[in-house]
Amino acid sequence: MTNESLTADDYTLTSSSEVFSVIEKIKNSDINSRVLIHIVSFIHNTVLVQNLKIELSKFIPNAKISFLKHDDKSKTVLTIYSFDKDLSQSDISDEILHQLHQNSSTINDDFIECKKSMLNKYFTDHLTGLPNLYKLRKDLQENENTGLIMLTIDGFETINNFYGFIVGDFVIEQISHFLSENIQDKVYRYSGVEFAILLKENMEFYQLKDYLDDLYKKLNNIVIDYLDTKIFVTLTLGSSSHPTHDNIFSKVSMALKYAKNNKLPFWIYEDSMQFENKYESNIKTSNMIRIAIEKSKIIPYFQPIIDNKTSKITKYECLARLIDEDNNVISPFLFIPVAKRIKVYNLITKIIVDKSFEAFKDNNYSFSINLSIEDIMNHQMFEFIIDKLKENHDIANRVIFEILESEAIQDFEKMKKFINEVKRYGAKIAIDDFGSGYSNFSYLANMSVDFIKIDGSLIKEIDVNENAFLVVETIVEFSKKLGIETIAEFVHSSTVIDKVKELKIDYSQGYFIDKPSLKIN
Repeated sequence: MTNESLTADDYTLTSSSEVFSVIEKIKNSDINSRVLIHIVSFIHNTVLVQNLKIELSKFIPNAKISFLKHDDKSKTVLTIYSFDKDLSQSDISDEILHQLHQNSSTINDDFIECKKSMLNKYFTDHLTGLPNLYKLRKDLQENENTGLIMLTIDGFETINNFYGFIVGDFVIEQISHFLSENIQDKVYRYSGVEFAILLKENMEFYQLKDYLDDLYKKLNNIVIDYLDTKIFVTLTLGSSSHPTHDNIFSKVSMALKYAKNNKLPFWIYEDSMQFENKYESNIKTSNMIRIAIEKSKIIPYFQPIIDNKTSKITKYECLARLIDEDNNVISPFLFIPVAKRIKVYNLITKIIVDKSFEAFKDNNYSFSINLSIEDIMNHQMFEFIIDKLKENHDIANRVIFEILESEAIQDFEKMKKFINEVKRYGAKIAIDDFGSGYSNFSYLANMSVDFIKIDGSLIKEIDVNENAFLVVETIVEFSKKLGIETIAEFVHSSTVIDKVKELKIDYSQGYFIDKPSLKIN
């Protein structure tokens, strides 16, 4: 503590052996006889306190000594208050109390200012200077008759990745300035690239729709100048038409997500849309997947593939199925997309690989396992598959890894490395669903592929659709020239299999032959 006329020196003691060293320090300090001494300890009848009192009385005989208590049993604190100005001994205590009161008032004022500053920072976004989510929550709670709009910057990840995060932050700042200058209602930064507008009144649906329509026109195609570059920014909007603030954030967020996913300028949430049911279903599916993984209820079903020349089963495709707690068999179309979103898909792949290798170790059939592009690009999954082939070298030459052709291959070098590595151990590669999605004949020329599985959307119509027949015929002829064998998927009737054989496709798979099941013939 410092003041123009008052000084204070503090000393902390934990043992009576420290008394003399502390007294020496006091003797060397600049104090005079006009002093007040506080001895603060847990109890006052200790050797330490009594020795301290005796030695202080010897050195400063006219000092006023007060004993105070605190709860710390381990230490004693000595504070010496000393005055520069001329005071009678009787006035020292009053003067010190006056000075302490003044200091306390100053500290209290500083504390109040600091508290206000911290509170302001708590409610303010540091990048844009806009009020933040906490302030938005507070304002919504204080006024039920307000409306909420959320906005997001479209394709911001592309801006951030292309220009860098410094430019990304600049874009966010500029958007915040643009919104503040062009919108009369209060603007907040909700999160990363999302902003919010608090409307002064809660509008009904058609009034809100007109407002959003006008707002979108005003905000569409914002141009931001950065050095010599023009960055074009668009926004997507979401809101809710509801008389209360019940679940307002989730409702507006669902509307915004729906608008983004469907590439709409804006969307208004209404209770009749029942978005919550979809989200609730996803939550239940997520829990079901986690339980199935934990209890080993992810299993492979096996669908036979026949040789079209002999009509005998030579291969099986291993297809993932989930058994729920009621023993219902759940299709991968229902749980795989959710498993990818909750980032447990790689665990499902590992389970299917493990169980498929186990199922075919004691027979002579070849068996195929589906891998997504993300499986192949995942280093841990790559190592897992290589280790599995090493451990099961006696059956590795019967394994076929089916790569889903419907997913875009963005890193051909990584893909070729995977293919070359697994083929070193005898495994084979099939391109699945060829003829759909991102079909590209250059895949076949650039990758060492053993099989092409022709997509079922083409095969199922080759007996009735001439164009489908011609496309399949082209695929087969091209494959034969490259020495790649072909497999027809979705063979569902005798007329389809007749056409398949007419085209000299090597293998067939589909319900006409057999459905996926737990058994291996």
